[in-house]
Amino acid sequence: MTRNMRLRPRFSSFPVAERDRTAALIGRSPLMAALAAILVGLVGGAVVAFAPFWLGFAALAALAAVYAILVDTRVGLATVIGIATIVPFATLPFRAVITPTLLTLALAALMGVWIMRMLVRGDERVTITPMGMALIGFLGITLFAFLLGSNASPEPSLLHNYVKFTMATLFFFSVVNCVRDRQTVRWVFRFLIIGAAISAVIALVLYVIPDQMALQILVSFGRIGYPTEGRVLRYVEDDPNGLMRAIGLSVDPNSFGGMLALIGALAATQLVSERPTLPRRMLLVATGVILLALFLTYSRAALGGMIVAAMYVATLRYRRLWWVILATGALAAVLFIGLGVGERFVERIVEGVQFRDRANQMRLAEYQNAIAIIQAYPVFGIGFGQAPEIDLVAGVSSIYLAIAQRTGLVGLTAFLGIMIWFFVRNWRALRAASVTGDEERVAWLVSLQAALAAALAVGLLDHYFFNIEFSHMSALLWGTIGLAVAIEEMEV
Repeated sequence: MTRNMRLRPRFSSFPVAERDRTAALIGRSPLMAALAAILVGLVGGAVVAFAPFWLGFAALAALAAVYAILVDTRVGLATVIGIATIVPFATLPFRAVITPTLLTLALAALMGVWIMRMLVRGDERVTITPMGMALIGFLGITLFAFLLGSNASPEPSLLHNYVKFTMATLFFFSVVNCVRDRQTVRWVFRFLIIGAAISAVIALVLYVIPDQMALQILVSFGRIGYPTEGRVLRYVEDDPNGLMRAIGLSVDPNSFGGMLALIGALAATQLVSERPTLPRRMLLVATGVILLALFLTYSRAALGGMIVAAMYVATLRYRRLWWVILATGALAAVLFIGLGVGERFVERIVEGVQFRDRANQMRLAEYQNAIAIIQAYPVFGIGFGQAPEIDLVAGVSSIYLAIAQRTGLVGLTAFLGIMIWFFVRNWRALRAASVTGDEERVAWLVSLQAALAAALAVGLLDHYFFNIEFSHMSALLWGTIGLAVAIEEMEV
């Protein structure tokens, strides 16, 4: 079989699942082992000889991480998830021609490893899947809009952000090609939940300690790319005397809330399922921590997304969840009416629904501006830079208007088509798993549907899942879809 034949895209089911170990790959290719040893030796020697102590230590740690990914791509998946959920904006601690984020480097390393594995091993082929072809088409539309909007000469910072966004979106293919068996699915589920729970704990700690101490801690992350001035701590209506908002290490409370909503919906669904991937007590603690941190972000979009996901799951599969929803609503009503608990939060929700607060008044202005841009540039939008007309301003707090604004109605149609197609094929896979009595697979599919339902609901009022400056959100969105597709295609 020739190499080209081995690498042709495959649209059928996955081959027989086997443990993803590059040790076997190296055993079959002594030349690769020798080259890898030489490379590690050269880099390690150069680091020890020429680099500062702290930089040498960091570089050697990075080499160890790369070796671990080479041994098992599950380590790469866990690394990407950990960075995306806990330190999404971390960069290398030194300046180069460009300063890539750790997430981009982890995504590139993971993709490079599984592509290298496909090139060397003769028993596996690159898996694209029909959904992957649709995603490639969508990325092609974004690229065309990007080049069109920048006249094929984008600014370096804009190009850098677009590359990060593209790498994050391509995480779909890394998941599809690395998740080949049930053990790996459990691994990914566990790290998603654990990563979000750790991030939530960090957010809660920063929330309860004195503001000045929290500020000092966050500013100390400036060495790895985090902001050191401006709005480091975030408050409702940007009023330092008002409610502080939980942000963790995610810089923005709304994007942080969106991440917690996506993974919180997944964790909560696992909690009520018959076959959870973690012990139920551990899931209960993790879900509780995630939901508490989500509430303290005071992100109405994230809270709404979580409610939509809970109602979706209760309607689709776990009917008993309706009793939990009703009981929670009743308890909240008693606490608010009887004890006045959460009065300021309820007031904020009411003001938001009535569009009386400043944030939602700004949203209305953004929506009107976005509609004007879409009317002026309906086909492929304005790209990812600034608006081409001085009286128009790019940027809007809605993923759907943002996609239409940036890539036109063509891009929005493609995105909505992919989402509809995802749910249609996932429902079919869910019915098939129900017929065979595969409760574990059922729990996985329902959990991922809930996560995506939460993300799409959050997207009504926020744009972070399609924002080239928040690439970790794109990685989580498309990684979730890729995981669902991998489960659909997996052999029983």
